[in-house]
Amino acid sequence: MTYKRKKYHQGNTREKKRWRTRNRAKDLDEINEDIKPENAQKLLKQEFDESKPGGGQFYCIHCARYFIDQVALKEHFRTKGHKRRLKDLVDEPYTIEESERAAGKGNYYEAKKRKIETQPVHEMGICTEIDAD
Repeated sequence: MTYKRKKYHQGNTREKKRWRTRNRAKDLDEINEDIKPENAQKLLKQEFDESKPGGGQFYCIHCARYFIDQVALKEHFRTKGHKRRLKDLVDEPYTIEESERAAGKGNYYEAKKRKIETQPVHEMGICTEIDAD
């Protein structure tokens, strides 16, 4: 006689949902707001905070992630995930005006492409550029 196989490791689904929402990364429209120069300076020059990795001093604006030190941040700039995020940010964010133009209210213009480069890395007061390619 055959019987149903037991399902092991099903876990607590409520806990999974809670952790998934807690660890959720920022969306592209939120990151577009962070990339603006006035917001970017605030994020790059944060005060020391013990609750964040690396005291909140090593932050990737494009991925919205904190790193423990300068070396980890530089290694992150060479990863596939960071390069994908830069590629996603090349397109202008979708706006209400663009949706109205696509629906036939006005002339439709294709979204502009913009040049996104990896943020500069500050080492001991010296600013250096890192190639993301």
